[in-house]
Amino acid sequence: MASRSSTQWLMPLARSSVRCRTASASVFSVLAGRPAIATRSGCEPQKRYSSHSPLGVDPANPRKKVTMQTLRSLYKKGEPITMLTAHDFPSGHVAELAGMDVVLVGDSLAMVALGMEDTSEILMEEMLLHCRSVARAVKSAFTVGDLPMGSYEVSPEQAVQSAIRIVKEGRVQAVKLEGGAEMAPTIKRITQAGIPVVGHIGLTPQRQNALGGFRVQGKTTASALKVLKDALAVQEAGASLIVLEAVPAEIAALITKKLRIPTIGIGAGNGCSGQVLVQIDMTGNFPPGRFLPKFVKKYADVWGEAVKGIQQYRDEVKSRAYPSQEYTYPIAKEELAEFEKAVEHVHEK
Repeated sequence: MASRSSTQWLMPLARSSVRCRTASASVFSVLAGRPAIATRSGCEPQKRYSSHSPLGVDPANPRKKVTMQTLRSLYKKGEPITMLTAHDFPSGHVAELAGMDVVLVGDSLAMVALGMEDTSEILMEEMLLHCRSVARAVKSAFTVGDLPMGSYEVSPEQAVQSAIRIVKEGRVQAVKLEGGAEMAPTIKRITQAGIPVVGHIGLTPQRQNALGGFRVQGKTTASALKVLKDALAVQEAGASLIVLEAVPAEIAALITKKLRIPTIGIGAGNGCSGQVLVQIDMTGNFPPGRFLPKFVKKYADVWGEAVKGIQQYRDEVKSRAYPSQEYTYPIAKEELAEFEKAVEHVHEK
């Protein structure tokens, strides 16, 4: 009896969920309590009645997985490496589909996404949450997660433990940390554990209090030599890439030529091996009047488009123009008529 009833309700549900040559995958999905969504060619996906975040793919432009070897190859060929930050599933998704080589879950999200005063506030658990969110969306690009302040400065052993968490729990492929020659032992220890490291020198935002604020580095001979020595030390410690932030373009270009590994510039000119920007900055997803660093080029106006769309939504709701008939679900006339009759006999207690 139980077998018969399960067959009766499972098979029609499988057929309605997805039309496919075989319904077995749909049936097992139903049994597991998951929506039966087709993943094979020739299958028609089920209709959904709630919002969701599908990964999506671009069948016309499939990409191979970007690895550290891919980045080394780009560097050897002299092809610039593209890096962009992301802080959640949607921003990771769009960076992935736009074809970024590297997606960085930067601790800049503390300010641009979480409203904090500076990057020193963000905690390890928060970074892990955002790394996982981005990792769910990014399948082809190489992913890097920032080590937050306080998670790696105490000792190389602490840094290794934190790096393992970022990779293992955050599901990214490399970690980034700030600091120059003084962090060389730490970088070496992390790389010995089999985790790629992206260095970060020049302006290091986590240390902006010691630097006297967000100031350009390398503007004097002595300062530029320090940046160079930091770069060489980070390279020798085993870092795979180095972010150069807020350094004069000529200095960054000379340092890049001295190194055997790629440099990724942010406010460091066109002579670097690649570039990185904060996604929210470059897409214009911020209100008018917000301070924007000199090196940021605004490529879009996401904020303006969002405000315009939301204001139109507000106006249409107020005027009852939305939802119009095309945005509602139909019901058979006879069912509606029957319900209207039934309502007449329903009385409030």
